[in-house]
Amino acid sequence: MAKKPAKPPAKSTAALEHSAIPWLLAVAVATAAPHAGHLPLWLTLLVSSALIWRSWLWHQNARLPARWLLTLLVVASVAGIGWQFRTLFGKDAGVALLVLFMALKPMEMKTRRDSMVVVMLGFFLLLTHYFYSQSIPTGLWLLCAATLLTATLLRLYGGAQPISAIVRYAGLLLAQAIPFMLIAFLLFPRVSGPLWGLPQDAYSGLTGLSDRMSPGSLNNLIQSGAIAFRVQFSGAPPEKSRLYWRGPVFDDYDGQTWRARAPDPRRPGQPPVVEGKGKTVSYVTTLEPHNQRWLLALDLPLSLPEDSALFPTLETLAKEPIRSRARFAFTSSIDFIANRQETPAVLQQAMRLPPRLNPRSRELAESWREKLESPEQISNAVLRLFQQEAFFYTVRPPLLGQHAADDFLFSTRRGFCEHYASAYVFLMRAAGVPARVVTGYQGGEINPVDGYLTVRQSDAHAWAEIWLAEKGWVRVDPTAAVAPSRIERGIEAALPAGDPLPALIRIDSDWLRDLRNRWEAANNTWNQWVLGYNPQRQREVLSRLGFGEPDWRKMTAALATLCGIALLIVTLWTLHQRSRTPPALRAWQCFCNRLKRFGIIRADWEGPLDFASRVARERPELGALTREAAGHFADLHYGSGDAEQLQELKSCTRHLTQLRPQPLPSSWRKRN
Repeated sequence: MAKKPAKPPAKSTAALEHSAIPWLLAVAVATAAPHAGHLPLWLTLLVSSALIWRSWLWHQNARLPARWLLTLLVVASVAGIGWQFRTLFGKDAGVALLVLFMALKPMEMKTRRDSMVVVMLGFFLLLTHYFYSQSIPTGLWLLCAATLLTATLLRLYGGAQPISAIVRYAGLLLAQAIPFMLIAFLLFPRVSGPLWGLPQDAYSGLTGLSDRMSPGSLNNLIQSGAIAFRVQFSGAPPEKSRLYWRGPVFDDYDGQTWRARAPDPRRPGQPPVVEGKGKTVSYVTTLEPHNQRWLLALDLPLSLPEDSALFPTLETLAKEPIRSRARFAFTSSIDFIANRQETPAVLQQAMRLPPRLNPRSRELAESWREKLESPEQISNAVLRLFQQEAFFYTVRPPLLGQHAADDFLFSTRRGFCEHYASAYVFLMRAAGVPARVVTGYQGGEINPVDGYLTVRQSDAHAWAEIWLAEKGWVRVDPTAAVAPSRIERGIEAALPAGDPLPALIRIDSDWLRDLRNRWEAANNTWNQWVLGYNPQRQREVLSRLGFGEPDWRKMTAALATLCGIALLIVTLWTLHQRSRTPPALRAWQCFCNRLKRFGIIRADWEGPLDFASRVARERPELGALTREAAGHFADLHYGSGDAEQLQELKSCTRHLTQLRPQPLPSSWRKRN
């Protein structure tokens, strides 16, 4: 009775080489480490401990932890993340889970398939870094991490090679992808808004002006050196003392806090009448996200960008909050008459005061009202009080009591811009003059590298407005009476040496200031042309390239055409490089490629004779043929071989093709 043929052995998953594990651990560290600042401390310590533990196991060539222990660790960690974030969904919780999996997966990594999970998880984890930062350093770090991931794939499937050779090959592969990346960046439809759109965490961490002002609110803001917005003027910029960037307007006061009325962008009401005088200023602002509707135009705009309106309080508001970096074009007049005729409701609101507060301030204002003939004279009297009496400009004022205006005017006499603006408006209202507080930014600094005006959070400012018959709303800045250097030269020139300011503002060294300017100019270029490449800018660029009014059909056709051209160029370049390869080397490479069918991979650093010796040890049945081919190649490549030897080398390849691969010896599989 004939025996049944034996079943071929099942194809086993290739075991993971011991020397490849450090590459995978480096991938885990490179992709997870930047998230350390966003994760809870306990999770950061857990991830670090897991990676250190796995490194120690590799070094000692010890066994991996039992599966039940890993299961227990995963369940406890996932429960901890759910408790920490009160959910397992959303940006922060999702990133925490990915980092956890990246740290624990190497604990059960035995095969090449397991290693592929780590690599793919690393590529996915790279994307999550942009949820928290989209800066140039983040981009450079992720580029290096992507190179490491590609090099790890080459190490896993290309065998042991010198590190420099693997990294160089990975860099070459990524360089070939650059044309496709640029084409896709230019033509792929842009999406407005943040990368992560969940409302509960998409816009956290945005800072800027608030819709209310109380003593100390702006003090905290000016201690930040963060950039609020940048401005590009079409011509010469106005003088620094005339740069008032208008934000929220406050006309509701309860004795401690000024509040802005919340206008409905869909019902702007009666538009204000603005009469520009003199030369106009055209400019484009690049506004950082602040989650409010204020566009912070130069006081006062005559032309507005789309989807915005000038409200009765002279605020420029967008229809939606500014939740991502955006560009807006304006034309403003710094000499203007605004609302020469004002509505009774607005004037009445601009004279309201809480009853029974600040009796001494009311008495002073009433005395001026009786003695002086016009609102202008009353305003000058208030400014003279600030100028001639011992008032001090500081961000460390004493605390004020229930009668805040009385305490400031007659007792402490130390304050910041909001103290002076608030006291001024209170006195003017008590004297019967309509007045209100305006907040925004004042000044800015021209960056000599790129010519942009940089306005920081530390330039936050508060001033006042009074309404005068036939003159409309007139700006009055009480801070200029106490600290004129604040308006003329900036916040750093007005504050005492001991008052806190961001380190970037107090830079005295010329080379440090130049370094800061160059870095901020580079960041601005990155913001304008990479992060700021939104749908509007994409339409502008494509229109300049001759697309007219680009739509998705034109963009898809252009994307396919240019990608095809780029692919053709890369293919021709590859073929050209191949044609430059000597015939003997091409024949030897062909022989080595045929050997891969037998599970034998030649490393780039292996010489032909050393490789032949290794093949003879691992696959004795192929040893003689490989030695013959290696001998022919060595003579051709390093010696004085002839055309007959080249034909013999090709004959070895043909003979190798006719052989059928046999299963690898079990001893060799265990060894590798």
